[in-house]
Amino acid sequence: MIELLTQIADCVERGKVDLNSKYPPDLAGKEGAYELTKKALDTGLKANDILNDGLMTGMNRVGVKFRDGKIFIPDVLIAAKAMKTSMELLKPYFISGEVKHKGSIILGTVAGDLHDIGKNLVSMVVQGGGWNVIDLGVDVSAEKFLNAANEGEANVIGLSALLTSTMQNMKGIVEKVKNEQPMIKFIVGGAPVTSKYAAEIGADAYFAEPQGALEYLNSECV
Repeated sequence: MIELLTQIADCVERGKVDLNSKYPPDLAGKEGAYELTKKALDTGLKANDILNDGLMTGMNRVGVKFRDGKIFIPDVLIAAKAMKTSMELLKPYFISGEVKHKGSIILGTVAGDLHDIGKNLVSMVVQGGGWNVIDLGVDVSAEKFLNAANEGEANVIGLSALLTSTMQNMKGIVEKVKNEQPMIKFIVGGAPVTSKYAAEIGADAYFAEPQGALEYLNSECV
């Protein structure tokens, strides 16, 4: 059983999606995360154990490697694909309540900004860490963030911006949401954003990479 979970973690880490996937080359023709997850369920392993000790373990390694500059965006994307493919098999267990998310986070690229690579990377890593992501997309207004916060599913919001001009919109979003929902936490990131700017606008934390955001969620928002 433990060996099976280890294999699932390794497949996610290396981006081996399924039997038909040719990447990575040395694993061509071998079972991937999808088949191994199905096998784990069929042999009676609990869905929660598969998530925590298999999928999340693999994705956590990916996040650490990306943070440390040992892998790059394409590696994260293929690992996330392996994770997502396996998560489809676990969906019924989330619906039944057997498996529970650690919590929910609202993500969005701020108004005026159409860039989503950074936001998507954060989404992949935090989902891989067991969090439910409410992704509002790009060019998201303060009103839309507030509406999502008022629905009460999440107690943390992540803001992304790639441009210096659109970064300025973070301040208005933080102010508007915290005026009505003062307990909501904000994390911010993006190429022009700094920890100093995050403090100036009243955000709770700044991260330059997704793994830092996940570690913050796990320590401060569960």
